[in-house]
Amino acid sequence: MKNKPSKNLKIKRDILLFDFYKKSSRSFMEKHTRLIDEFFFESFEQSNTGLKIGISKKPYALIALGGYGRGEQCVHSDVDILILFNKKIPAEAEELVREIIYPLWDIGFEVGHATRTVEECVSLASTNLEVLTSLLDARFICGMSNLFAEMVEMLRNKFIAPNLKKTVKLLIDKNNQRHFRFGNSAYLLEPNLKEGNGGLRDYHTILWIAKVKYQIKIPRDLEYNGYFSQQEFYLLKRALSFIWKVRSCLHMLTNRKNDQLYFEYQSDLTKILKFKSTKTKQPVENFLGILHGHMEFIKYKLHMFLLGISANKKTKKSLKTIKLKKANFIIKNGSLYFNSTNEIVKNPILLIKIFEESVRTKFLLSAESMRIIKEFKYLVNKKFRTDTNIVKSFEYCLLSKNMNIVNIMLNTGFLSKYIPGFRKIINRIQYNEYHIYPVDIHSIKTVQLIKEFELFKNKNNKHLCCEVIKSVSKQKKMLLWAALLHDIGKGEKTDNHSVTGSRLAYKVIIEKGYKISEAKTVAFLVKEHLMLIKIATRRDIYDEATIISCAVKVQNITYLRLLYLLTVADSIATGHKAWNDWTANLLNNLFLEVLRLFETDDCFSKEAVKTAKAKKAKIISFIKEKKLELDIDKYFKMISPRYLFYESLENIIEHINLFKDLNQQNFVWNIKSDKNSDMRTVTVCSINYKGLFLKIAGVLTLNGIKILGTQVYTWKNNTAINVFKVTSPLDKIFEKDKWNKIADDLNSAINGNLDLSFHLRNTISKKRNSKISTLIKPHRIKIDNKISNFFTIVEIVTYDYSGLLFNIANNLLKCEVDIWIAKIAPKVDQVVAVFYVKDFCDQKIKSEIKIKKVKTMIKNALLPTLKQII
Repeated sequence: MKNKPSKNLKIKRDILLFDFYKKSSRSFMEKHTRLIDEFFFESFEQSNTGLKIGISKKPYALIALGGYGRGEQCVHSDVDILILFNKKIPAEAEELVREIIYPLWDIGFEVGHATRTVEECVSLASTNLEVLTSLLDARFICGMSNLFAEMVEMLRNKFIAPNLKKTVKLLIDKNNQRHFRFGNSAYLLEPNLKEGNGGLRDYHTILWIAKVKYQIKIPRDLEYNGYFSQQEFYLLKRALSFIWKVRSCLHMLTNRKNDQLYFEYQSDLTKILKFKSTKTKQPVENFLGILHGHMEFIKYKLHMFLLGISANKKTKKSLKTIKLKKANFIIKNGSLYFNSTNEIVKNPILLIKIFEESVRTKFLLSAESMRIIKEFKYLVNKKFRTDTNIVKSFEYCLLSKNMNIVNIMLNTGFLSKYIPGFRKIINRIQYNEYHIYPVDIHSIKTVQLIKEFELFKNKNNKHLCCEVIKSVSKQKKMLLWAALLHDIGKGEKTDNHSVTGSRLAYKVIIEKGYKISEAKTVAFLVKEHLMLIKIATRRDIYDEATIISCAVKVQNITYLRLLYLLTVADSIATGHKAWNDWTANLLNNLFLEVLRLFETDDCFSKEAVKTAKAKKAKIISFIKEKKLELDIDKYFKMISPRYLFYESLENIIEHINLFKDLNQQNFVWNIKSDKNSDMRTVTVCSINYKGLFLKIAGVLTLNGIKILGTQVYTWKNNTAINVFKVTSPLDKIFEKDKWNKIADDLNSAINGNLDLSFHLRNTISKKRNSKISTLIKPHRIKIDNKISNFFTIVEIVTYDYSGLLFNIANNLLKCEVDIWIAKIAPKVDQVVAVFYVKDFCDQKIKSEIKIKKVKTMIKNALLPTLKQII
């Protein structure tokens, strides 16, 4: 007795999956598709319902659709099947579905099925793009083959041919909508292998448009008909093969259909795919780099394919060939072409001149021109790279308002030939949750952002950046070179990419024939491109010592302005974890403080006296005007000169109002919203006592509020002003209710009715366990008594989790240490937590015994890692 088709399928599929798990063969999809085909062959042959229907009188066919039709059957891909009838669907069709489709469900397949006539298929395809694309992928399995042929012919004659332009436009619009929704997966940290830009759907879009417009039958026709060169089609097949393999492995790993390559799966996939480490990259970085390269190629080929279609859509006027003054180029079909490839060999400078001509005429390079540049890039040698005229052409493109020209240089391979060191950072993935883009794309985005500052297009920090960039117009050339090269050191094996990059950048600039002074400027910017953001997010920017130290390192006002612009662009291009409203405010304030020091050329203390006097007069005027019951002389004796100078007048008045309302309450507070962001400033005024900071931090953490930074001011009358920069509650509609609950919790904590350690324990424990497997880098704990004149600075590089600040503060309290300033800033996939502290006697922590104890207690508050603490 024969086995049921479904049983045969399950046995054979289990063997195939086992073999794939062991070898992850690239022919898996083909074999998997064939197994499912065999199931339908057997089911068709053994069908009792089919006999009742009578195929000769009521012809029908089984048609594979979508991915199954294309033969792209990954491990958990859906099986889309069409049961096609001629003119009428018989009553037995429902029974046929139960007989053929249901067994697939029983053995775990996800099946999408439809039962339609030929005319119904064509009618639905004319109104539903999803139906149309599934029919474009249709493949005959078994039954009456002439029925399938009739459907294909009717679809083309009755719908596609009369609506050719409309259909192509619909497919292109659908493609653009998908890209907008899923983002640029070729660059994103967690790419969508199917729907994202550079994913499999880009390839499918090429196929669908080619089938509609050029009537290709199989993918190979793209090469046979000249839409892809032989090399391009080979690279396309190689890219698709790799992505399909990754997709099937991802299905196996997650045991479900899944196209989103989440961070948590990447290390496991790297092991399954057997990637090894290299001198400069982890195994996972090698894997992601290759994946990105393949997705970038598919994205690029779709762009070129659509560019070709766009060129053919031009009006009669634009179809004319325009001869340019420079006889080596022509404009044809609205795109820029080489006039003759023979001239390129004689005169290689044309490889850069066509980019310059594109910028000058504002015509895009044609797909053919980009292909020619790729083929002739071998002509870019040392002589070419050092030619003065070529350097000027490159400089012209770099300085131009064209935002995409450098990116086109990258895609054609010209950039990495012109700057050989750039080749090592192409597709260089940084395996962390901090950097969104590969190093090469990040570098180009940094260049684009600096250009946007000048064009008033960038919304982040644009006013200040636009003002600053006007003051460095003469140095803009070197600023853009520094932006392009600032991460070039990441292609080398080094502990400090900034220092290594500085050396490499200096060589590049000298090679191009620039002055030594210009090379030194670029080298300085590359070496110090992280300095300002580190100081802004890790140090007290209102400490004289911090500002003076920063000014000494920056050297002069021009370097400061250039470094500020590079820092902003670099941070924005890195991603949201590196750049937000909080970091923007900190960086702005640091820049303005150092700038003021350079511009006044005056002793910092004299400026402090002037500012303090002006503020003091305005505060006295406010107290008198409002008739506040506050002894003015006593008030100014309560606050410190440092507080009077550095805190804004608006905030000082806010603190006075809070103090006036305190009376016998546990605390009073004010919550200010930032109109341009989701940040909140929580200012708490209360009687000072040991552990107050801890309780405020604990209550905020308990209620899901993330703390970004803190500042504590203590008046001499034992009043404490605790200022917390935090994120807003997730639910904006009920935000007021949330803050009321937090106020109740804080009162309970102060009164001793809420045990924060107990309530936070489970939450913190859960957060820890979810991350332990990825904690590889060691913690670093540094205690410094030299940087600040007033405080001991505790700097901790560690992994973040909900409750980190609370646990550290709790353990510092046990060491009899008070926190005055706290900042938490991202550092790649870790965070840097910086605390300005004093002991309970208001002194720095200098005892070696106490310093050792503090380090031990801090260590106990951190997550366990695979490496010991440094």
